[in-house]
Amino acid sequence: MRCILFNKPFRVLSKFTDAEGRTTLAEFIRESRLYPAGRLDYDSEGLLLLTDHGPTQARISDPRSHLPKTYLAQVEGTVTPEATDRLRSGVTLNDGAARAHAAEAIEAPGWLWERDPPVRYRARIPTGWLRVVLDEGRNRQMRRMTAAVGLPTLRLIRTSIGPWTLEGLAPGQWRELDLSEVDRTLQPRRRRGSAFVSGR
Repeated sequence: MRCILFNKPFRVLSKFTDAEGRTTLAEFIRESRLYPAGRLDYDSEGLLLLTDHGPTQARISDPRSHLPKTYLAQVEGTVTPEATDRLRSGVTLNDGAARAHAAEAIEAPGWLWERDPPVRYRARIPTGWLRVVLDEGRNRQMRRMTAAVGLPTLRLIRTSIGPWTLEGLAPGQWRELDLSEVDRTLQPRRRRGSAFVSGR
């Protein structure tokens, strides 16, 4: 079994082929039989996990795994406490309610790479940044949630999946994961009394 972390650039499909000629993972990853575990949209950036092991792919993708995923979003408008409160308390989307486990306004990340092409600058419209943690992966969920609170997303970067982060990965770079770490992270849990314990 193999698992890798990849920093997906903007406007790269999270698959290896495309009939329309768009840029795919094959431009960056020459390994065979690897499949994305979970989605990351064409116009989003950041962390993508790939594996050649079907059950591992399913467990990472399954919302019941509750792997937290952290996103940074540049949004159109001013991020207010009311907006972050609504993201945490829950918003109604066309496929049901959605709630962030954490949502906060942040400063523009100084470490973040420039996007190519950059987000269009408009002097009369302010922008802000959000850090949001979700444990679901519905289609374009982050963008729909920020739009629901009046903050359309202009740029979206996933910085972590569970314990794994973008650290050390420039856009287009990837690294192999230690399989024992993957196994520990995905180890099923069961309820015993009021506490959760690892199950084998």
